Amino acid sequence: MAPLTQEKLKKILHGFSSSRIMVIGDVILDEYIWGKAERISPEAPVPVVWAQRQSFMPGGASNVASNLAALGAKVFLYGVVGEDRNGDVLLDLLRHKNVDCDGVIADAARRTTVKTRIIAAHQQMVRLDWENTENLHQDRMRHVIEMVEEKIPQVDGLIIEDYGKGLIGPYLLKRIISLAKKHKKIITVDPKIEHFGYYKGVTALTPNEKEASAGAGIAIKADGDIDRIGWKLHKTLRCAGVLVTLGEKGMKLFSGGQNRTPVHIPTVAQEVFDVSGAGDTVISVFTLALSRGVRMVDAAKIANVAAGVVVGKVGVAVVTKEEILEAWERLKGKLS
Repeated sequence: MAPLTQEKLKKILHGFSSSRIMVIGDVILDEYIWGKAERISPEAPVPVVWAQRQSFMPGGASNVASNLAALGAKVFLYGVVGEDRNGDVLLDLLRHKNVDCDGVIADAARRTTVKTRIIAAHQQMVRLDWENTENLHQDRMRHVIEMVEEKIPQVDGLIIEDYGKGLIGPYLLKRIISLAKKHKKIITVDPKIEHFGYYKGVTALTPNEKEASAGAGIAIKADGDIDRIGWKLHKTLRCAGVLVTLGEKGMKLFSGGQNRTPVHIPTVAQEVFDVSGAGDTVISVFTLALSRGVRMVDAAKIANVAAGVVVGKVGVAVVTKEEILEAWERLKGKLS
């Protein structure tokens, strides 16, 4: 098959602006408190951080939506926030990024999930999480499904972002996956370990090494174990592909049947400052490429380059088309 050239990549990235992607999942507000740590507290053996500024970024499913929007796609986000200030902050951020948030419902019985990271001298000192993890009330769940059912004919693909915060579960997954298959839509999943059995029939999953191992029920003790894990997930979940992210070892794609050799894609990251949100970038770019008819292996390679860019940034971040093209040009001698 013909290699993916710079010119082909440009056409693919240009086509992202024509894609319409639905994101369903747990929305999170990432809060960052930036400061200096110059002394130890007299009250306990911990550093005192002199806070100097505060910033907010979309996290979880919200970060996937931000990644897609930054790449030019039309994005429809479905999730739940609390009726609180943090929910307002998150929705304002997303709307500023041109994300359609009409599918995000506010629930007075819940709080908006917030992850607060305190950072001094580029070093994360502590993270504080505020969240609800109990299942969303079934009436609310049905409302989300009804909204998805109305919108799904208008999109090219769906991404399910499962962070275990109460929205994604067997009830919703069964109905959403059924709708996607009925309308012949691409559906990709960033999985939660506890829910692997409910992802049957999706187009592809993008688990990390730990998630894949737990999902397959196979411990990683030798180099060949990841191959057994990948093919087991591919077979039992009856999906077209499993893209396992392996951190500094890159990625491995399992697709096309067990008589084929899995495709190992080495990491291309130049510098790693922060891996937060790298998985969000992978599934965003991977799904967008699939929505443009790109071969799964080429979609994985583009996603790998995008992830290599985003881990070089501090904090949960997004990648642009221009950054992907620049990185591809810089790395073309290492790409195959």
